[in-house]
Amino acid sequence: MWKRILLLWFLVALAAALWSAKPRTRAVPAQNAAEIPVDAAPKLLAFTFDDGPHRGSTDRLLDGLLERGAKGTFFLVGQEIDEARDLVERMRDEGHQIGNHTWSHRRLDELSDDEIIQEIGKTDALLKSVAGDGEYWLRPPYGFLRQGTERFVNVPVVKWSVDPRDWESRNAEKVTQAVLEGVQPGSIVLLHDIYPSSVEAALELIDLLAADGYQFVTVRELLTRNGVTPLPGVSYRTGTGGA
Repeated sequence: MWKRILLLWFLVALAAALWSAKPRTRAVPAQNAAEIPVDAAPKLLAFTFDDGPHRGSTDRLLDGLLERGAKGTFFLVGQEIDEARDLVERMRDEGHQIGNHTWSHRRLDELSDDEIIQEIGKTDALLKSVAGDGEYWLRPPYGFLRQGTERFVNVPVVKWSVDPRDWESRNAEKVTQAVLEGVQPGSIVLLHDIYPSSVEAALELIDLLAADGYQFVTVRELLTRNGVTPLPGVSYRTGTGGA
């Protein structure tokens, strides 16, 4: 009897010793359910290019935009179109927005009403003959538009919020830095595709800003995706509303 009791105690003690020697895993409370992040509003940006089309630089820009899946808006000077009709057709076919930059790049605030109508209307007619029927928004040369001129304009007017003065420096590095310092979501950037340095800067900027989450769209898309309904005769400097 006593032998059985002693044997039982021995077995209990042995089990306790073995249990205490076993490494223990620390209890970890279950984590709360993971929160699904809500995507921030997309960073939309519109690059605009004035004074073209210009063979040798505009075509290189189109190549770069196509390679990167980016869209731009081109404000064309009417008297430059005949020499590069194929580039205008390519802009249309590749999904870029085409706009009117008058016939001869004259300041509209210094012209008579009849001259303004001719500068805008002649370019509009040529654009429709080359790129097809559509609405070709206006960018007035130098951004100047005399008060009251809007009654002659039956399309939205596009100005800009970032101007790196690329025509002045003709330096890709300076242009790139100036845009980076001023750009923010909803910006409309002014560049000129007649300068190789501006084309180089534009493509470099797209690469840099894409890495920061930016998407590159036409001015029309910039406005509509921000809930803005573009109106004839109204000037727009950013993608968030009229100027």
